[in-house]
Amino acid sequence: MELVEKIKKSQLLSHAKTFPRMHLGVIGALIVGLGLMSVIPTNQASVARDVTILELPVADAHADTNKTERDDVLTDKEIELKTITLTVKPNDNLSLLFKRAGMSDREMMNFLGAAEQPKRLHSMKPGHELHFHLNSENHIEKLTYVSSALASYSYINTDGKYLFSETLREPDIHNASRSGHIKSSLYSAGINAGMDEKLIMELAEIFGWDIDFALDMRSGDSFKILYEEHFLDGEKLGNGVILSAEFVNQGQRFQAVRYVHADGRAEYYTPDGKNMRKAFLRAPLDFRRISSNFNPRRLHPITKTVRPHRGIDYAARTGTPVWSSGDGRVIASGYTKANGNYVVIQHGNNVQTKYLHLHKRKVKRGQKVRQKQIIGTVGSTGFSTGPHLHYEFLLNGVHRNPRTIVQKLPKAESISPELKSDFLNQTQILLAELERETNTPALALKERFPSASAL
Repeated sequence: MELVEKIKKSQLLSHAKTFPRMHLGVIGALIVGLGLMSVIPTNQASVARDVTILELPVADAHADTNKTERDDVLTDKEIELKTITLTVKPNDNLSLLFKRAGMSDREMMNFLGAAEQPKRLHSMKPGHELHFHLNSENHIEKLTYVSSALASYSYINTDGKYLFSETLREPDIHNASRSGHIKSSLYSAGINAGMDEKLIMELAEIFGWDIDFALDMRSGDSFKILYEEHFLDGEKLGNGVILSAEFVNQGQRFQAVRYVHADGRAEYYTPDGKNMRKAFLRAPLDFRRISSNFNPRRLHPITKTVRPHRGIDYAARTGTPVWSSGDGRVIASGYTKANGNYVVIQHGNNVQTKYLHLHKRKVKRGQKVRQKQIIGTVGSTGFSTGPHLHYEFLLNGVHRNPRTIVQKLPKAESISPELKSDFLNQTQILLAELERETNTPALALKERFPSASAL
């Protein structure tokens, strides 16, 4: 028997040696635990009171580790990216911008070859921004093109390709109004009324076919406009379009209202649907640049005699742009001793316009031109004692006053009878709002001080 017992013990020891150590540890812990339980009271209330069961979730060590490492990599990547912000300057191109960001033309071409919709970058203009987000090796991880506070476009590196995305926001639009009275010029009156330069010029463009803002202005003339203001997150971005406007010039009242056609094209019309746009501008220069006009019955500075003045003289600084007053074709562009540098344009309806004493000519004979295209600059060439533009208007070969004849020439297409109902529905509310908004201060004053109307 003793021999048998010895054999069994030796076999057990042999198995114990081959048994995994971790398992042996677990078995040992269980034995100790059972021993302790033997001395613990068996009272059920005590067990319920003192023993707390904790349910631990099954841990997937590999999954947790990967998630943590991935998050850490993204965070580190974002922290490590170097951002270079460049503002587009006049005459800039993409090659120059890449070089300012420290990259070569080859790197630029590699980017463009791997980017979706690279043509979007061709629309860059001065004032726009490019944000280069570069990794530690100075390679682009993300490129963002910001064209305005409302629009940005991103190229994000994804497995060697730059995926394109755009972020477009819509501004909050509110209507606003301004009004003013002319004392010296439209420009100063507009500034005093709280208008910016762009808004003043848009007002002048709307009525530029009816009013010569350099020569027709009189003290006491007045204007009022209804226009859009654009806001984003409570901050004003700028002004939008003029919705309706009125100008009183020398007692004559002009009104205009904006109408948007079904195809998205927007134009200004009179309240009864006549197009504000006409074949010829009243003045071929920006009214802000004109200082004064000459006396048409003046003594000629060269011949010292009073001679017929068959045009209008606009005094302005040398280099001031001169526009074509209408569409047409250049039939003469040259120089003579009397006229200096000059341009003659043939328009439709047997109309010619002449521009004399130019500093420089910007067009050549035979060239087609559009209304308001720059054809030259103000100068003092030929028989001239100071920089000015001499402007002539001929109808059927006869000199006519350009300040009055343009009203008798064809206008752009008016609202058709089929669109009249839609036109009135869209525009009457804008005219009514203009009247209401610009008359509100006067009405409030009258309500507070009824006797004020008698003053």
